Amino acid sequence: MRISTINRTTATPRTATSNRTAAVAAALLIAVTGALTGCAADTAPAETTAAAADSLTITDAWVKTADEGMSAAFGTLENTGETDIVIESGATPASGMVELHETVMGDDGAMVMQAKEGGFTIPAGGSFELAPGGNHIMLMGLGAPIVAGDDVTFTLTLSDGSVFTFTAPAKDFTGANENYVGDGDMDMDMGDDTHSDTESNN
Repeated sequence: MRISTINRTTATPRTATSNRTAAVAAALLIAVTGALTGCAADTAPAETTAAAADSLTITDAWVKTADEGMSAAFGTLENTGETDIVIESGATPASGMVELHETVMGDDGAMVMQAKEGGFTIPAGGSFELAPGGNHIMLMGLGAPIVAGDDVTFTLTLSDGSVFTFTAPAKDFTGANENYVGDGDMDMDMGDDTHSDTESNN
């Protein structure tokens, strides 16, 4: 009796191939996910820093009455933040030119006003006084008289580019004459710390 022999060819099981394919796909998925996660981290917005103006306040603000020429604004600036604040410039609709001034002793021994180099610096957690005979915001070339009871708006530009706006009531003031050292000497009636409130807390 003749017996037929059947040759069987051994093939790679489908399950093994499928497992390898799944492993490769999983590895690619992990790599792509990691790359996307890294890109997301790289493009995430940086943490924003609070504007300096948010930490700035002013108390007891007032501006001197004047018929023409020059005037000045005073008050106490306070910094509630953790870093120093630098005021670089100021502006007001009441005047075509505003300067940040300090009062110093001139060569002749007289007190004179001049522009404050570097602006006003209010220390972190501290205050900075604007007062007659000292630092002040100078209004030059008034467009119209400033009379008692007027509210004058000021905008201060800080070193970080933010702005701080406040309104100061106008009050009569009697003081000593001081010279302004700048583009031509000018006098202004300010110097002591006496002023009369013809209007209260306007």
